Amino acid sequence: MSYHPHFKPPIAGASSDDVEGAQPESQPSMLGRYLESLALVERMHRLLLDVIKDEFERLGILDINAVQALLLFNIGENEVTAGELKTRGYYQGSNVSYNLKKLVESGYMHHQRCEIDRRSVRVRLTQQGRDVRDVVANLFVRHAETLASKEVFSLEEMENNNMALRRLERFWSEQIRYIY
Repeated sequence: MSYHPHFKPPIAGASSDDVEGAQPESQPSMLGRYLESLALVERMHRLLLDVIKDEFERLGILDINAVQALLLFNIGENEVTAGELKTRGYYQGSNVSYNLKKLVESGYMHHQRCEIDRRSVRVRLTQQGRDVRDVVANLFVRHAETLASKEVFSLEEMENNNMALRRLERFWSEQIRYIY
């Protein structure tokens, strides 16, 4: 079992080997499983971006990156503000303004000042943006069909994974709320 390279053991003076060695391999610790889950979530997100990037390269779409394409997919037919992108869970990065600006400049999104609050800008996809959204949607449809046809996951296993990830998401959200 390995730990994330930035992991600092909670016990003063202990090494990660000491913490790891405290539990027999037949009885993995919650800490070990939690750190493994953290690493998997991070790797899965990066792999998703790589899969999207590869699809766009295969299709010769080189003026948009995977983060921007995923953002367009998540926005879909909605009209939202930059702030709503985060609160609705469409975008988790810290550079949302940069990506929105690039998408507007490249013609993938329309933007206009909000009538009610002139400081706020609302964005929605252009036809070019909807075309990108469709490329990502078709990629995800192919993946879902392949997962089912090759029996990588059953529908029940996928739902169990989703339930576990939603519980972890709720836990993290609660931890953020307790800070303030």
